Amino acid sequence: MTLEQGQIFVILLASMGLFIWGRWRHDVVALAALLACVIVGLVPEREAFVGFGHPAVITVACVLVLSHGLQRTGAVNRLALRLLPSGAGVMVSIAALTALGALLSAFMNNVGALALLMPIALQIASRLELPPGRLLMPLAFGTILGGMTTLIGTPPNLIVSSFRAQQGAGPFAMFDFSPVGVAVALAGVLFISLLGWRLVPKREVGNAASFDTGHYLTEARIKEGGMAQGKTLREIEQLLDEADAQVVAMVRNKLRLTAPNPRRVLQADDVLVIEADPEELGEVLSKLDLLLEAEREAQEEQHKEEPSDTENKESNGDERAMQELLVKPDSSLIGRSASSTRLRSRYSINLLAISRQSHRSIKRLRSTTMQSGDVLLLQGSSEDIGEFANDYGCVPLAARAINIPDSSQANLALVIMLLAIAAAAFGLLSAAIAFACGVLAYMLLRLVPLRAVYEAIDWPVIVLLGALIPVAGAMSTSGAADLLARLLMEQLAQGNPIIIVTLLLVVTMTLSDFMNNAATAAVMCPIALSAASQLGVSPDALLMAVAIGASCSFLTPIGHQNNTLILSPGGFNFGDYWRLGLPLEILVVCLSVPLLLWVWPL
Repeated sequence: MTLEQGQIFVILLASMGLFIWGRWRHDVVALAALLACVIVGLVPEREAFVGFGHPAVITVACVLVLSHGLQRTGAVNRLALRLLPSGAGVMVSIAALTALGALLSAFMNNVGALALLMPIALQIASRLELPPGRLLMPLAFGTILGGMTTLIGTPPNLIVSSFRAQQGAGPFAMFDFSPVGVAVALAGVLFISLLGWRLVPKREVGNAASFDTGHYLTEARIKEGGMAQGKTLREIEQLLDEADAQVVAMVRNKLRLTAPNPRRVLQADDVLVIEADPEELGEVLSKLDLLLEAEREAQEEQHKEEPSDTENKESNGDERAMQELLVKPDSSLIGRSASSTRLRSRYSINLLAISRQSHRSIKRLRSTTMQSGDVLLLQGSSEDIGEFANDYGCVPLAARAINIPDSSQANLALVIMLLAIAAAAFGLLSAAIAFACGVLAYMLLRLVPLRAVYEAIDWPVIVLLGALIPVAGAMSTSGAADLLARLLMEQLAQGNPIIIVTLLLVVTMTLSDFMNNAATAAVMCPIALSAASQLGVSPDALLMAVAIGASCSFLTPIGHQNNTLILSPGGFNFGDYWRLGLPLEILVVCLSVPLLLWVWPL
């Protein structure tokens, strides 16, 4: 092993460890890996940022904008309204929902497809009296399966295509992924619909119309003269036990106590941080005669306003309601707090509570930074909450009517998208140019507001791709990819091409369960190309194996953004995914390998 090979291996192993750890965002880790390669001389400085101009990166950005346009104009909602049966039974409903998710994610961002269909899935779960998770997990897996069917279905496909182009064979065409991808996706949807949904852990909830979002953390203030004043914390906790709630912290004179003494006597204006089930939250507050801290702060701010403004606020008081929003993985709310987003002053919304499945936070609500997958309980008018959800990329977790803003705009957006796909599919334009033309048309026709064009792009994904493309190139130039490929062939596959294809698929699939799928594809493509070169065979089957493996993240909630999205609304635990995910991955392997060797002979 040479010094350069040792350096790239250290950088890659460190990056993979950081990807799996999840402490820093994927784009930060990828940028650090790129800069490390530049510093040690694996990537020339003049080539450090060429990845950001790569056609795959441009195509991903354009597809994200076009997907946003389809959502905004209501084109996808119209399709959902026509294709989803009303009044169907369990199996038909799950099959239709999962198939529609797969179909949408073949041509648009799969996170967007899931976000659009998730409220509908919750509504169907309520009608069928099923735990929400039994529809959410099939839907999430269906949107992941659909991504493997086209060139633009998921970023790993674009990365795989770009590596093929670098070898002089040209990029994969729009529907080159379809013969194997459609067959695998169809088999996966059928398996999920007929049997797989029964394997999803049954997380019962108290009401069929609700869902288990875990326990909320909320803040409540002791009223002057209220029944809780003068009682000890132990006495309060005994009353809370009946509602399956507990005090996890308290605040007195702006001092937060994370483990208050049970013998402490409560005083007026003490703030209790209470953990409670969402269905029991109202009962807890009324039983102890407590005042929600968010409501108290809102009242104080209202008194400071001008009389005319106050009257306007009060006139809308009857319209205020509570609604739950899910923080999407690409939400601009991540890393920000209620106070920094000016929830109350800008949107007239109160943050009442936060549900966080992964771990419990006992910081003050207004200063708690949001994370992907958090469920927020908000109070305000439906219009204000809807505006906030649109601005910050949150999903309303409630049944909602399918809204079609303008049918002519929806039809126009759909036609432009289809024309861009056709131009790329028939080779009239490259994928990057075809979809860039589509974005320009969206902008000129105002199908997407100009300010929303850049907001629609998932910039962490763009940075991730732009940074990892030169790093993947360093694997090839340093000989590290050849070394790993030779190890796979000689020690494991013993020169058998069929075993090599299977190993590449399984290894890629395993990595994608724990790290970003685009990063996985970028790491595995050089190895696939080196293996093909050493075997003296066409690299297409091996590259396609990497593409399919990178699109099959079914074992963990961290492998794919869609798995993270359903974690809280489905009430799932980290270990719940493999029950349906493992048989699904086995099915994918058993079906993909013979199809790959038939469609893309070695």
